[in-house]
Amino acid sequence: QVRLAESGGGLVQAGGSLRLSCAASGIIFNIANMEWYRRTPGEQRELVALITKDGKTTYADSVKGRSTISRDNAKNTVYLQMNSLRPEDTAVYYCYADMQDESGWNDYWGQGTQVTVSS
Repeated sequence: QVRLAESGGGLVQAGGSLRLSCAASGIIFNIANMEWYRRTPGEQRELVALITKDGKTTYADSVKGRSTISRDNAKNTVYLQMNSLRPEDTAVYYCYADMQDESGWNDYWGQGTQVTVSS
């Protein structure tokens, strides 16, 4: 059973930092892109950051300069370090991975983790 599990969300004060983690588990042959998305009520889910298997990164303008996405391929884990957090960063954050298992290449999503930034 291939799945993604996030951790690291919670309540933080404005200006603070946190680090989100997302680990893939199960029988996995390969992982391509790993990504972080976020969503607030009434809004479309937006891409926050993306990282390829070889480490190429992409960031949304809203978090560029404040966030860093990284991955540990040996642990099948992707991270999102967020600094200088603002109330507008409050959202549910979702992990995504393009993974190859016994059935081929498939898209997988985590359950989401709540990040709340207080003013």
